[in-house]
Amino acid sequence: MSQLLRTSVARVLFSVLIGATTGLVLFGVTRLSGRDLFVVTGGIAGAVSVLMFQVYGRAARLTEVTVTVPQFSQLTFIVNDESRQVAWRLFVETVTRVSTQPLKHDDGLIRETLTSLYGLFATTREALKAARPSVPVSGGPTVEYLAITMLNRELRPFLSSWHPRLLAYENATPDGPESAWPDNADCRAELRVVQANLRSYALGFARLAGVKEGQLLIDGAP
Repeated sequence: MSQLLRTSVARVLFSVLIGATTGLVLFGVTRLSGRDLFVVTGGIAGAVSVLMFQVYGRAARLTEVTVTVPQFSQLTFIVNDESRQVAWRLFVETVTRVSTQPLKHDDGLIRETLTSLYGLFATTREALKAARPSVPVSGGPTVEYLAITMLNRELRPFLSSWHPRLLAYENATPDGPESAWPDNADCRAELRVVQANLRSYALGFARLAGVKEGQLLIDGAP
């Protein structure tokens, strides 16, 4: 309570100081004439024009993007240059892993797939931690919201469900092939669903990043 009171008093004092300074400047300007008046008013006009250009530049870089992902019908984002950079990094991390590449019934190892998905979880989290939080525009979602939703609704449930089960089999039968794991087929079936969902998120990141050929890049990824 005392901290809140001190903060409120500081804000009032700061506001009084700003108001007094502004009044003093205006008083001085009204007493000017001739060349001095033109110099001061010209300087003020220049400062105002610079501020207006900055505001206009920020507004011009804002883009409205509609994304369709699992669990949602459509989400409308307002993105700027910073959020595009975050979305591009998340797109690259997603499409360069097995997260979006099909794993056939008898192809590859589930252990390698789980390891790759763990890597995607870690790099996505690190990318979000390293980036400056986006400021929501008009109350809409941000690229961070989309990424965290992907982590909590797709990656975390799948990994927390299947990693312990596969690990238990590996510990019980150290020399047994993964193909002999009784849950192999069920895990692969659920993995295909998760991969399809992650593909939608990857396409969403591509749209937010301004990638025109996002689907082609995903399909063409090795």
